[in-house]
Amino acid sequence: MQDKYTDDLLEVNELKMHFPIRGGIFQRQVGKVFAVDGISLGVGKGKTLGLVGESGCGKTTVGRCILRLYEPTGGRVIFEGKNLLGMDRRNLRAVRRNLQMIFQDPFESLNSRHVIANIIEEPFIVHRMGTPRQRRKWVYKLLERVGLARDAALRFPHEFSGGQRQRIGIARAIALNPKLIVCDEPVSALDVSIQSQVLNLLLELQQDMELSYLFIAHDLSVVKHISDTIAVMYLGRIVEQAPADDLYEMALHPYTQALIAAIPIADPSRKRDKKPLSGDVPSPINPPQGCHFHPRCPFVIDLCRQKEPFLKVKPENGGSDHWVACHRAGKI
Repeated sequence: MQDKYTDDLLEVNELKMHFPIRGGIFQRQVGKVFAVDGISLGVGKGKTLGLVGESGCGKTTVGRCILRLYEPTGGRVIFEGKNLLGMDRRNLRAVRRNLQMIFQDPFESLNSRHVIANIIEEPFIVHRMGTPRQRRKWVYKLLERVGLARDAALRFPHEFSGGQRQRIGIARAIALNPKLIVCDEPVSALDVSIQSQVLNLLLELQQDMELSYLFIAHDLSVVKHISDTIAVMYLGRIVEQAPADDLYEMALHPYTQALIAAIPIADPSRKRDKKPLSGDVPSPINPPQGCHFHPRCPFVIDLCRQKEPFLKVKPENGGSDHWVACHRAGKI
């Protein structure tokens, strides 16, 4: 599956992040948390890849590994033909101008002791761009670009609503004109009415600035609105990936089908074809053998318990861009 992503802006191959568990007097390693267990994905120029799954499946860890906020255990992260995992700090700092992140909690991601002007100006200072006067002009333009007034520059984060704080986070993320932004659940902490405004702002910025997004979320209805392609993640692995419309019309993996079935429907008279999932995600410390999903799968067979399924294209079902890791894909 690696050759599938060679023309993308971002190419992730067999990424792994295993957190050590230490115990005893000498704090020796006694186990591992298999947070990300060999995933491959790609983000095209000017495109959005949605990464979805239940809490604890490793979505946020993937985003942090790509930006090297965590140092991955293995794999490759290729950005514009360069392997980010092989870079030293000096070279990585130069590349990071093109890699930014929008965090889930718009309050915790902003320094409560600084006014907004200082928060947005910080990327320019770190990369030694412009004079103080120029930087202040850039701050005003960024505030206006995300729908905030100029006088917001001299106020503190606690003086804003959640939606306004997230707009400030977006302004900081686009300050250096990046090429790729990792959006880590950027609307999950916001009211429903505000979510659509923030999503529309992200779409406008993507069109104007030719941005690429890795959009991490647990809500498939939100992801469909913004994504070109959706990858479904379960317990550290990608189980299905397809164009957004194809995934909703013809989900092949039982887990994806269950996530879609869990989306609320506005019409109470409509009935769902499939029941939502029961049970919890197994522990990533000791994941099940074979298919990680088999303890919760209603269609499990002995092969699922014994052999790990790998991502395969399903041209006869979902088209040449529809990939699924399931022994029974197309038969359920």
